[in-house]
Amino acid sequence: MADDGQGRLGTEEGRAGGAAVAGGEMLLSVGLLALALLAAYRLYLRWGTRNGPGGAARQGEAAALPRMKRRDFSLEQLREFDGARNPRILLAVNGKVFDVTRGSKFYGPEGPYGIFAGRDASRGLATFCLDKDALRDEYDDLSDLNAVQMESVREWEMQFKEKYDYVGRLLKPGEEPSEYTDEEDTKDHTKQE
Repeated sequence: MADDGQGRLGTEEGRAGGAAVAGGEMLLSVGLLALALLAAYRLYLRWGTRNGPGGAARQGEAAALPRMKRRDFSLEQLREFDGARNPRILLAVNGKVFDVTRGSKFYGPEGPYGIFAGRDASRGLATFCLDKDALRDEYDDLSDLNAVQMESVREWEMQFKEKYDYVGRLLKPGEEPSEYTDEEDTKDHTKQE
């Protein structure tokens, strides 16, 4: 037995146990640091390289697109504007179609909300679901959503109206598209700016 310097007697086994605990804590810290670095690296690969040369080219291509003339879309017509088949990205929220091409970082094919590109995003936004389960291949009247979910859809619609260009309506089956005049189109676009 030996004095531990504070008037307590300790054994060699006690000191060895303390060293083992300290070694275990250090190993845990190194392990956590390694996991944090791995997570940061994976995020860099997923998001950092997206803004590289190819990402910048897509952003430049999107910025060069002329403003889209007002028109209405069927679900089939909307699907063409998914950022892959066509550089322009459209999505519908609560029956309204928005040009979200400026937000291609989010809504493009590689973006976190890319699943909504060229689709009616209403159900997914209302239910906070980013899975294919939130997408319908036919017109979705949203009649099964509860009041909280419908309020969420309306809030998303307002956010899109503030940030992106409204380009038309999402047509219900059998509904005829509206005919927009150049004056209506110009008036609405200048009102948004």
